[in-house]
Amino acid sequence: MRSRYLRPAQDIPEIYLYRAPIDFRKQANSLALLIEQELGRSPFTGALYAFTNRQRNKIKCLMWEDNGFVLYYKALAEEKFKWPRASEELMPLTGEQINWLLDGYDITLLKGHKTLQYDAVG
Repeated sequence: MRSRYLRPAQDIPEIYLYRAPIDFRKQANSLALLIEQELGRSPFTGALYAFTNRQRNKIKCLMWEDNGFVLYYKALAEEKFKWPRASEELMPLTGEQINWLLDGYDITLLKGHKTLQYDAVG
């Protein structure tokens, strides 16, 4: 796979996908306000929030980094992002999953087997 330099890091501890499309005229401060008012979360924790537009051909990611917001924007020339269905819930992602999404994979299909935990064999 080719190296990608302007991508969310694999080790970002908190990444959330906002499933409903947003108005893409929103910039960093408006997205931070959405996170604060609609989601009831602080945009200053360092968590990364990913958003898409109605056509699903653009993505914006917002994250607070030390002393300011980082706004990542990608617009596809063709095709669309495989975005999970709209829901009121934020979808937590890993650094690997957000990068799969940016590469065009359907992240809802890339789930491994569930982890099982047992107390006893018999």
